[in-house]
Amino acid sequence: MRLLVVTQAVDTDELLLGFFHRWIERLAGRCERIHIVCLKEGPHTLPPHVHVHSLGKETGRSRFKYVFRFYFHIWKYRKEYDAVFVHMNQEYVLLAGLLWRIMGKRVVLWRNHKRGSLWTRIAGIFAHTVCFTSPEAYVADFANAVKMPLGIDTDMFKPTELPNMGTVLLLGRLDPVKRADVFVEALAQIGKSSKFRADIYGEPSEGNESYAARVRAQAQPLVAGGMLAFRGGIRHAQTPAVYTAHSIYVNVTPSGSFDKTIGEAMASGCVVVTANGAVRGVVPPELFVADSSAEAVARAIRAALALDSGGRTRVSARLREHILAEHSLNRLMERLVMMYTV
Repeated sequence: MRLLVVTQAVDTDELLLGFFHRWIERLAGRCERIHIVCLKEGPHTLPPHVHVHSLGKETGRSRFKYVFRFYFHIWKYRKEYDAVFVHMNQEYVLLAGLLWRIMGKRVVLWRNHKRGSLWTRIAGIFAHTVCFTSPEAYVADFANAVKMPLGIDTDMFKPTELPNMGTVLLLGRLDPVKRADVFVEALAQIGKSSKFRADIYGEPSEGNESYAARVRAQAQPLVAGGMLAFRGGIRHAQTPAVYTAHSIYVNVTPSGSFDKTIGEAMASGCVVVTANGAVRGVVPPELFVADSSAEAVARAIRAALALDSGGRTRVSARLREHILAEHSLNRLMERLVMMYTV
């Protein structure tokens, strides 16, 4: 198979998108040739038959430049790919879906957002298959939608020695959707009633700096008391060590998309406290946060902190087994390649 991949970034240093480098590596083992068109190119190490073409965000923003280069690349290499995989951004299917259809290219769109619009439905018409991971994704009811594994690299994310049970982690963008303010308020409610040490890893995306500043100000009493530390952003390659250094991972992002960090934490052996409906019934009910309030999050974190070593081991093993069985990268690659053979 010769494949064109369209994605946001090819960059191992990206915290949120660095995982996609591993996806490309695995796809490369199943494809004769891959051309990648990305918005931004950063450090990467890929096989010789994988060719990366950047739209140029790393050298300055220009929508005209992006669109011109996009059409240039997909047309120039039209005889060197037979199928297209668009990761996350429906805009590229809207721009080129009809052209790809005319050229006889099979188009698969990966879209997992909870919200959508008429444009999403049009992109879904242009695509032969639309992939999602969360049952609450906007595209889940499309006639051509297929539920997919998360694609967690379980060789990269795996348990090591169990850390102290009182270590709590929040990892991700410091943006309102991640609800770091709720996490901080929950920790404040727990206070000194339970012994813990918490870390927040991540930086705000552009435009959310004021929200991040408010969260840091809100957290100052916890920071001063040695109960919480802000660690800043990290590269994706550093995240396995961060997960395994913490016993509890907290994710209170509202349901809608299946946050990959939940799967990474589960694969790494963390006890997971979450509000994400995609793992309801997998995460023990006392660790599932139904209403995402600070009170509910505090209650779930307390339950996690109260686990004895046996209970913790059972929960950790159950969560990792779920990822191995349902959401491994190997399973994703098998399913994804099948999308081009139906």
